[in-house]
Amino acid sequence: MQNKIGNITDEAHWEAYWKNYRFDEIPGKVVFKKYMIKLSRGNNFIEIGGFPGIFAAYFYKRGIKDVTILDFHMNDSIVRKLEEKNSLPKNTIQCIQADFLNFTTEKKYDVVFSSGFIEHFDNTEDIIRRHINLMSKNGQLLILIPNFLGLNGKIQQKYDKANLDAHNPKAMEIKRLKRIMEPYGFYDLSVEYIGKPMLWLEPKPENNSRRKLVKLMSYAVKLVPIKGRLLSPFIAIYARK
Repeated sequence: MQNKIGNITDEAHWEAYWKNYRFDEIPGKVVFKKYMIKLSRGNNFIEIGGFPGIFAAYFYKRGIKDVTILDFHMNDSIVRKLEEKNSLPKNTIQCIQADFLNFTTEKKYDVVFSSGFIEHFDNTEDIIRRHINLMSKNGQLLILIPNFLGLNGKIQQKYDKANLDAHNPKAMEIKRLKRIMEPYGFYDLSVEYIGKPMLWLEPKPENNSRRKLVKLMSYAVKLVPIKGRLLSPFIAIYARK
């Protein structure tokens, strides 16, 4: 389906998605912890698809005081409540409500970040290029993508096919992502599976009973610390100019 947000999801999808989430918890641990020593050196930060600002708040707490989120779906009052809940000064998180496909700016960022974003578009190469265009002269890029090409994808297919259909599986192909990134000639580049084995379902009301079973299965696979397509929950693209 073609729409003004991208090629796979639409505004109604994201309105329904955020109804089922809490907005106020900054994670104590993040799956991309290994990159934080490098990333925390930046002076400013932008997250693409960043509503409600949880990761912006996380980076602020770790030393980057100029933080911005860009998203088609935005609720300013929720962002301000997140700031208040986590003792951030009011209006710390700068909000840009825009369609990323139509967004332009002269400003460049030391850290360009997205999590669970690029796989909602058909043209992976174009979406990555738009991320790269926002990087400053010495900028860094971190893109996180869920891995649905292994066991977790089978879980989605069986229990929540609508969620699976909202994702582009080609955006999860490691070899393809490496081919997209290599021509840019970054000083430091990695495309890899990250995270301990994990299975999950989105917190929709219709998934309540299924999530208990999947959570038990997730505990079981954590006992098999195999990194790769079968069990790793995420793919990370890290690049530095």
